[in-house]
Amino acid sequence: MTDNNKNQPDPKAYWRANLKLMGLLLAIWFVVSFGFGILLVDPLNSITFFGFKLGFWWAHQGAIYVFIVLIFVYSNRMKKLDRQFGVDDQD
Repeated sequence: MTDNNKNQPDPKAYWRANLKLMGLLLAIWFVVSFGFGILLVDPLNSITFFGFKLGFWWAHQGAIYVFIVLIFVYSNRMKKLDRQFGVDDQD
């Protein structure tokens, strides 16, 4: 009896790696948006950035920039993860 699943990707390992990546990126997003934008706004406001208080700028602009970067990081890492587990859509 042969095992036909030897070359098949492990869906549990793939999902674990996907959840690990999402968890890391969501943690970064939480720290950047909630931590810097809300909890640390007062200490950050003592620093001026482009003529604005850094806490104010971070809450309104900086967190958005980080979020956009995280989208590209997620896309790039998922492409690598798909190739690693053999589930990419490339022939």
